[in-house]
Amino acid sequence: MDLVILAAGMGSRFGGLKQIEPMDEYGNFIIDYSIYDAIEAGFDRVIFIIKEENYEIFKETVGNRISNKIKVEYVFQKLSLLPEGYTLPADRVKPLGTAQAILACKDVVSDKFAIINADDFYGKESFKAAADFLKNNVKADLYGNVAYKVVNTMTENGSVKRGVLSVDSNNFLTHIEESSIAKVDGKIVATPLDETVAPFETSASTPVSMNMFCFSSSIMNYLVERFPAFLDQNKDNLAKCEYLIPTVVSELIAEGKVNVEVVPCDAVWYGVTYKEDKPFVVESLAKLVKEGKYKAGLWK
Repeated sequence: MDLVILAAGMGSRFGGLKQIEPMDEYGNFIIDYSIYDAIEAGFDRVIFIIKEENYEIFKETVGNRISNKIKVEYVFQKLSLLPEGYTLPADRVKPLGTAQAILACKDVVSDKFAIINADDFYGKESFKAAADFLKNNVKADLYGNVAYKVVNTMTENGSVKRGVLSVDSNNFLTHIEESSIAKVDGKIVATPLDETVAPFETSASTPVSMNMFCFSSSIMNYLVERFPAFLDQNKDNLAKCEYLIPTVVSELIAEGKVNVEVVPCDAVWYGVTYKEDKPFVVESLAKLVKEGKYKAGLWK
């Protein structure tokens, strides 16, 4: 099984390349903890999706630390990764979103794989849940989403972007509402990124997506097919638009092309959305090491 790590983001809110910001006294990154958990859960290859200019620093740091523990591949998310006949504005710098990122590993990834963000700590339970789903799933049109309770995914330092999940009685996903989530007057309020949808209050246990999807290779065909239409629909916004995997998945569900099983997880998220988050993350990881949940130094 492959673990695909989305690491081409620019980390603008954090103020730097947060994917390789040391989070413990040994110089490990959040990515290291994710890979450690993934190996424990049974994943046997990691694929980093990065910007080409960051290749050397990724390879010299986390890549070299783990290359004797798990197979490692690198693919580059380039702005030039577009359908034939399409171009982007010359001044666009930011990658074109998570759906384009996944397409970057189309010719490398195996038939079953999970995706995660590089700068999020997901917790051991989540990787076990993802691995179990992938091992047991034999349907090409069945995907999985490891879902968190929203209260376990928030920071005191500002809003976070999460996909609020609507789930039917059979535990299948019906819709993802990409939203900015924050505490307002003691309540948890989701403000949809789609400005036509009004903000709404959620309960602490509302399931949200942390972008931990479990896919079969069939997702690649859908991403290729839908890319031109996405670019056509955003022809007046090509400098800023993003081709996002949650949006594509929601469309496929609505059209009845795939089912997405919601896999509940009680893990607590840690992340460095903002610079102010780092001390808490460092403290939390140190506590987990002290409790024996992680080996001190991980790879030592």
